[in-house]
Amino acid sequence: MPRKPPLRPDQFDRYKRHLALPEFGVEAQQKLLASRVLLIGAGGLGCPLAQYLAAAGVGTLGIVDYDVVDASNLQRQVLYGTRDVGRPKVEVARERILALNPDVKVEAHGVRLSSENALAIFADYDVVVDGTDNFPTRYLANDACVLLGKPNVHGSIFRFEGQATVFDARRGPCYRCLYPEPPPPGSVPSCAEGGVLGVLPGIVAMIQATETVKLLTGLGAPLIGRLLLYDALEMSFREFSLRKDPSCPICGEAPSITALIDYEGFCGMPAHDRDEAPVRERSATDVAAMRSRGDTFLFLDVREPREFETARIEGTQLVPLMTVAARAEEFAEWRHGTVVVHCHKGARSAKACKTLAQHGFTDVWNLTGGIEAWSLTVDPDVPRY
Repeated sequence: MPRKPPLRPDQFDRYKRHLALPEFGVEAQQKLLASRVLLIGAGGLGCPLAQYLAAAGVGTLGIVDYDVVDASNLQRQVLYGTRDVGRPKVEVARERILALNPDVKVEAHGVRLSSENALAIFADYDVVVDGTDNFPTRYLANDACVLLGKPNVHGSIFRFEGQATVFDARRGPCYRCLYPEPPPPGSVPSCAEGGVLGVLPGIVAMIQATETVKLLTGLGAPLIGRLLLYDALEMSFREFSLRKDPSCPICGEAPSITALIDYEGFCGMPAHDRDEAPVRERSATDVAAMRSRGDTFLFLDVREPREFETARIEGTQLVPLMTVAARAEEFAEWRHGTVVVHCHKGARSAKACKTLAQHGFTDVWNLTGGIEAWSLTVDPDVPRY
């Protein structure tokens, strides 16, 4: 192996707290400075991950994210500020990381990760850290790591809970060993729909960052074969053992998956929430004003029947999201009229708006914040749930 360059005087000063650890020392710091880590996603998990790994002295950080900063990101994505709204995340992340530690080289991959580019992007990195929030990309990242023999530091968050582990098929199970099949489409709400406590990603990301440093330096016992669950409301951690599945289709004894597949088709859902053509929005107060003026429009509720029974806006028509495409012709007379769509908090109705647009509806609006916003700003008699 080539000899690692000695630390410069300024690096001795920057990393002195690492160097003071007898188990760490100069050699471990040199390993970090020579290492290459790829972060998938510059969102809630990716932001603190990037900051702590850069501060620790990871020599090269690759970041894959094609999204732009949105105002709703600022509650938890701590690399960004209000002035960054609308800017590409990878550009802002690069600026912040270089300001934090000029030792770090940032490789920005401002593309959507896909089966066509994943293997090429992953190939040059030592560790892949998965901070994504959708199932197609998680399966894609897992399979690419297995095929390339890379460790995959996994983390996920939802509402008040998070989990973390290290998938490394050379020494333990992979993501498919834990989740052989994705959940049915629509059965697991996204963070946009279900919400997430703003501080939660920081805790899970710190676990991922710790595991990444351990993998790069060889220190400690990594979370291979162990799943760590965190409950913020209870402030509790639980650990579960994971076993390699001999029948796993990619890391088992007779793998049937030998190349990357169509992951959106496999999961039955898109690998992103970003709209290529943004959905038009109207606030609850705007829609209420339309009603008061006597404006004519079709008002659709795309929640599930049980939700409709719990709370409803008077005058809406129930068309559950999964039936919108099939029932679009029922509303053909509104194809060039105004259509307003709502759900619980706005995520499902945004998808319904896109579906209606694909079926030729030309004046479709999403009710921002859904029935929750209606209850908060228009009619407090509508129950919240």
